[in-house]
Amino acid sequence: MMRLALKPLRAAWLASLLACGTGLLPVFAAAQGNEETGERSLPADPLGSPMWAYHAQRLFPSGEIVFDPSVKVQIPQIAENQREFPVTVDARALTGVVRIVVFADLNPIPVALEYEPLAAEPFIATRIKLDQRTPVRAAVLTREGTWHLAGQWIDAAGGGCSAPPVSRVRGDWAEHLGEMRAASWRSAEATRLRVAFRHPMDTGLVENIPEYALESLVVRGADGRELARMAIQASVAEDPAFTLILHETGETLAITGRDGAGLEFTGAVPPGGA
Repeated sequence: MMRLALKPLRAAWLASLLACGTGLLPVFAAAQGNEETGERSLPADPLGSPMWAYHAQRLFPSGEIVFDPSVKVQIPQIAENQREFPVTVDARALTGVVRIVVFADLNPIPVALEYEPLAAEPFIATRIKLDQRTPVRAAVLTREGTWHLAGQWIDAAGGGCSAPPVSRVRGDWAEHLGEMRAASWRSAEATRLRVAFRHPMDTGLVENIPEYALESLVVRGADGRELARMAIQASVAEDPAFTLILHETGETLAITGRDGAGLEFTGAVPPGGA
């Protein structure tokens, strides 16, 4: 069993998120803020979400906001399983990407993750929980301070965040806690990495089960430099799995994660085949 270590990013993550879709319509530019109320003016939401203004004021307090079809959010139109809904975000059409935020407007825990591709492509694939019909979005921050958003409405039966994890029902979650599986595949210019953990990812919304989730993930090169890092919330699916695309590397990758109880899980992934 591989054991995944990083000081939780939650405090810094929340602060940075207060500076943080799926594009279908032409670009909208954010107007100047309202000096009297202290709230900034926002572009109209092409999805018409009732929670758009609430989330945007908190996630994007500064910087231009555009709804940009260059951000590709690949998701099913219907959530067949609201406990694990697949989401892939591909922002490789943009340059200078420094952060990707995945969130669902109407989830009780809206933000699922914040990803920083330090020496990686702006690409992330994972699975999240959905508690009801909601817009699912990606927000991509570029170096000049612009937020590029994309997303769409998803039909979901609900209960993904408020139902107990399967491993809790089976009663075997503690036996496998922290087990990690990972593999990498090299191409001419990049390395695709997939890593998965056994973890209940409790949301705290089930009676008598407190919140308990994997909170951070870091991928490092052989010399210790960070290649990618992620802050994770409990709205990511049970037994979380992530697919990343790292810049070309033929070295062993060190994977480090930490959960809300302070447990660290670490593992090493040898170079993948070309």
